[in-house]
Amino acid sequence: MALTWDDSLLTGVDIIDRQHRELVDRINKLLEASNQGKGKEVIRETFQFMEDYVVNHFGTEERLMVKNNYPEYANHKSYHDQFVKDLSLLKTQLDNEGLKLNLVVQTNKLLVDWLINHIKKVDKALGEFLKNKSFT
Repeated sequence: MALTWDDSLLTGVDIIDRQHRELVDRINKLLEASNQGKGKEVIRETFQFMEDYVVNHFGTEERLMVKNNYPEYANHKSYHDQFVKDLSLLKTQLDNEGLKLNLVVQTNKLLVDWLINHIKKVDKALGEFLKNKSFT
């Protein structure tokens, strides 16, 4: 089932919302491939995207948090750090064990859970805090 981009995912910070939209598009690409039995063909591309994405996107959020003295910075960053660890474990599993259906399922779950639990809650709180701040 494809994820739908809607207002529940908006943080109100344009750069963050654009990056989140790109993430939703990539998750949907993997979900669609998985539904067609082609998840294994797309998983390496997804990992490459995610490795770049976490550097760029988390960097953007963390710079905004530091610049604006976000009081939840340490907690928010710890979520980012944990996600990077979880993603790295899955990538190591891919490198060590090769392409397996279980890996595709675990990756889908990690990405969808992140979208629901982090973006809709933690990132929305950041967006609310930044609402009246400078985004430069």
